[in-house]
Amino acid sequence: MRPDLFEAPDYYNLDDLFSEEHLLVRDAARQWVKRDVSPIIEEYAQKAEFPKQIIGGLAEIGAFGPYIPEEYGGAGLDQISYGLIMQEIERGDSGVRSTASVQSSLVMYPIFTYGTEEQRKKYLPKLATGEWMGSFGLTEPNHGSNPSGMETKYKDMGDHYLLNGAKLWISNSPFCDIAVVWAKNEEGRIHGLIVERGMEGFTTPETHNKWSLRASATGELIFDNVKVPKENLLPNKSGLGAPLGCLDSARFGIAWGAIGAAMDCYDTALRYAKERIQFGKPIAATQLQQKKLAEMITEITKAQLLAFRLGQLKNEGKATTAQISMAKRNNVEMAINIAREARQVLGGMGITGEYSIMRHMMNLESVITYEGTHDIHLLITGADITGMPAFQ
Repeated sequence: MRPDLFEAPDYYNLDDLFSEEHLLVRDAARQWVKRDVSPIIEEYAQKAEFPKQIIGGLAEIGAFGPYIPEEYGGAGLDQISYGLIMQEIERGDSGVRSTASVQSSLVMYPIFTYGTEEQRKKYLPKLATGEWMGSFGLTEPNHGSNPSGMETKYKDMGDHYLLNGAKLWISNSPFCDIAVVWAKNEEGRIHGLIVERGMEGFTTPETHNKWSLRASATGELIFDNVKVPKENLLPNKSGLGAPLGCLDSARFGIAWGAIGAAMDCYDTALRYAKERIQFGKPIAATQLQQKKLAEMITEITKAQLLAFRLGQLKNEGKATTAQISMAKRNNVEMAINIAREARQVLGGMGITGEYSIMRHMMNLESVITYEGTHDIHLLITGADITGMPAFQ
């Protein structure tokens, strides 16, 4: 494993806009990634295994529910801090960031926002420390971009609910302790239920043979007549807007996280180009390589500014779903394009596990699809500016 020599690009001096707390939070996450993620991540990606030993470290840097109030175990940070933590973790690996995103935005967020005080006190502190890990069940085998068509259902059996159905492409599912599951009641209304490991009929088979997010655990959630206590229903919001609100939070984190992956690819390509000698000079001195590198830093800078402004809007409670979709779509596309260009700068070395670029590229092929596909986010923007949805 090569030493982690990463130096973060900041071409427009964005550090001047961050608060002292922002910088402390980011730098703590950055140093943790260098110390605990970079030395092991290539090995775990090669063997397609999530490094569970890093869960405690993720909790220590505030990656689990950073914006959740301290009384429930969170760090009580703002949305820009959350974004910066996601940026630094994804600089290490998208799969590790996925684990943190799911825990924060798709498990802790709905329990805090839609749950009862009893649910908050029971689940959030243990999720914040990583003692309990969670997953989020929305996507189904037959329903991805159209979650309103979900087939997972539950019935009121008097003293409990009876849950049946299946969810697919679920991060953290193989080892989750709880799952926030979205299902339809007998009237067809979507509600969230907290399903706990050990409930009879609840299984979480792992998905194997992935070429992407190999250092992340992905699987299914299977419900075969699972008896869910009535107190496990999230009562404060129902309908499709409830899970979509969670996805807004997660997509915001992705918009920042993708910048981290792009930064790592750019930094690797820049360092390599300065060291690689061809025709008697570093390839960084050639016009074609300078074009690649100059375009990379330009696109990263634009994405940084987009994410920062979105963070301000999120802090003010003004960020719209469409604005978040735009940032997610733009920044992930930016990152995957930079990964591809950076791989070319490294030539054949770019495909080896000695460097991070090919791993980032493969990971981003998932990130560009999950939590709203690239095309769906385009249509969200289109619907927002025209007032005419094109989904149907």
